[in-house]
Amino acid sequence: MRAPTGIPAQAYARRRRQLMRMAGEDAILVLPAAPERIRSRDTYFPYRQDSDLWYLTGFPEPEAVLVLVPGRRHGEALLFCRERDPEREGWDGPRAGPEGAVEAYGMDDAYPIDDLDEILPGLLEGRTRVYYHFGRDTEFDLKLIGWLNRVRAQVRLGAQPPHEFLELGHLLDEMRLFKSRDELKLMRHAARISMQAHEAAMRAARPGVREYELQAELERVFRAAGAEPAYNSIVGAGANACVLHYRANRGQARDGDLVLIDAGAEYHGYAADITRTFPANGRFTKPQRELHDLVDAARAAALEQARPGVPYEAGHEAAVRVLTEGMLRLGLLKGSLERNLASGAYKRYYRHKTGHWLGLDVHDVGDYRIDGESRLLEPGMVFTIEPGLYVPADDTSVAAKWRGIGIRIEDDVAITKDGHEVLTDGLARSADEIEAFMAAR
Repeated sequence: MRAPTGIPAQAYARRRRQLMRMAGEDAILVLPAAPERIRSRDTYFPYRQDSDLWYLTGFPEPEAVLVLVPGRRHGEALLFCRERDPEREGWDGPRAGPEGAVEAYGMDDAYPIDDLDEILPGLLEGRTRVYYHFGRDTEFDLKLIGWLNRVRAQVRLGAQPPHEFLELGHLLDEMRLFKSRDELKLMRHAARISMQAHEAAMRAARPGVREYELQAELERVFRAAGAEPAYNSIVGAGANACVLHYRANRGQARDGDLVLIDAGAEYHGYAADITRTFPANGRFTKPQRELHDLVDAARAAALEQARPGVPYEAGHEAAVRVLTEGMLRLGLLKGSLERNLASGAYKRYYRHKTGHWLGLDVHDVGDYRIDGESRLLEPGMVFTIEPGLYVPADDTSVAAKWRGIGIRIEDDVAITKDGHEVLTDGLARSADEIEAFMAAR
């Protein structure tokens, strides 16, 4: 009754067991589903499950709570969810119900969500530690505090309430950071869909095209492949490309404009994240090509650092050095290389980091630093490499030929045992490759 997630049921069970081992036998872990969000009055935004609950169960429904109770004799993995209801299912679609939670999703036991208030205090009693994402859902925070207070009220009768409350992310984020073979397979597929979508947008590009027309091409390909946007697609033509998180997508590409597209598909919960910058008319001007070549050189420099044992931040540092050298050479910056690096002068035209973790969330979980030091890359980590340059249209401190040019190049990279794999390597990237692809449309 559920669409396959691409992750075997045994893998979800292994994840739950690993998490419980890390938490210890006297702990309890509580993970609520993402709430439904109202768009306006009685219409809702499309529902998207909480990434942690999805990672541990593959369960797609709202109004659910996963409770993990390590060492419990009558079952450690419990799911509270909606009961079957033919009337509501006729309006909203099928539900698994508690029976389906056990049969289809491998839970040890399951209960109606309406019984949570009655059952959860008894599960909390006798446990010393509670792992939970405090502050993520204020309404559920208050419910959990209420259940804890009910246990505390029974102390005189011998009840033993938990006395330690720990952030669940300390355990779960580290698990999610390292992608399994099944996860990498899904991420490769999300990347393939995303590359096809970017190619469709490049084929549709021309002077006069509206940004939302290119967005429609991207997202048509996503949907046709059984995927959906992993985030709000960014389509910025001309100076709009200088807005890092541009959202309007209502502008029009003029002859001679570059178009920056930052868009990725989400497939079975796993995200891709790609940016390409290309000329609407299919040909880069000389200044556009110079900046594009510089950004591509920074990308290549960062990619050289993508291998096991190298600090994560080494890629950013390599990209910044190449970009700063290039901006000095082209006259966008003045002074010495070391002084510009030390002062951060390059941030005038390069304001962001060179990447982020990627997985179930497009900006995925995981620490970038450990004990104050950049963590070392390890096999199974997946992240983006995405240097850019953005020269505001009103920046009169530089030559007019550079103004209003925004460029970003972004790929998805998995660390392997002996180096890296670029998941998005099949998409035209260099200026020559882009011009050749667009000429063959």
